[in-house]
Amino acid sequence: MTATLLATKRVEKPWGRHTLYPGFPDPSPDGEPIGEVWFQSPHPDEPELLIKYLFTSEKLSVQDHPSDTEAQKRGLPRGKDECWLILDAEPDSTIAIGPKQTMTAEELRASALDGSIEDKLDWKPVRAGDFYYSHSGVIHAIGAGLTLIEVQQNSDTTYRLYDYGRPRELHLDDGVAVADLEPYVAPQRPGEIAPGRTILVEGPKFVLERWGGGKRNIVLADGQTGWLVPIRGEGVIGGVAWRAGECVMVTGVEELHASVDADLLFAYPGTARI
Repeated sequence: MTATLLATKRVEKPWGRHTLYPGFPDPSPDGEPIGEVWFQSPHPDEPELLIKYLFTSEKLSVQDHPSDTEAQKRGLPRGKDECWLILDAEPDSTIAIGPKQTMTAEELRASALDGSIEDKLDWKPVRAGDFYYSHSGVIHAIGAGLTLIEVQQNSDTTYRLYDYGRPRELHLDDGVAVADLEPYVAPQRPGEIAPGRTILVEGPKFVLERWGGGKRNIVLADGQTGWLVPIRGEGVIGGVAWRAGECVMVTGVEELHASVDADLLFAYPGTARI
């Protein structure tokens, strides 16, 4: 049984920000904007999941990700399912997720090349508290003015389909090949299953729970890893003190003590609840 406070990696992005979510130090005004904060284990390639904060000042590229099967065809260890919990949003912030109508592969490629893909996507208005699960293959774009937590399979494989004229490489062959060409349908969520315990995602690649404050026991199977992501509050687990804006990797059986005001995410690989 162990609990490890993970190191943070700040990632500069042209679409990032100089003012970050409370709890994260702002970059210097003359420095590059920060777009992502990653939580890294001592062996970054090994864990099955990766936790990030994202801070956007511009739209991110239109993109998709491969499934495990498609990734392994390309010599990669795993695909990328991901989900987003919106922490803060400007009044006009949006996320595109899936096309408005069924597309063909040829239409997707052509619209990515001429830019019309932007108008063919389903741009949804978002606000703090919204949650989206994006399975592999979903065509998506995270909009501007957002702060969010992303929980994902531990893969950095992204196929960029369209980037608003920015001079960055596109990946049309792979992106079109793995794309889900149907409108997005959100998976069912179990919701609150007990006071202070809500299931946001239940497989197939990971489970994501949202917890309130107080004391609880965490029981993970042998070889299973969990990630505690405190949105608000502070506490202790396995002798490790934590606070909002940090992330603790947990294995085995541990007792969690969280302040009464705590708002916590807990993620772990698999399809079944712990």
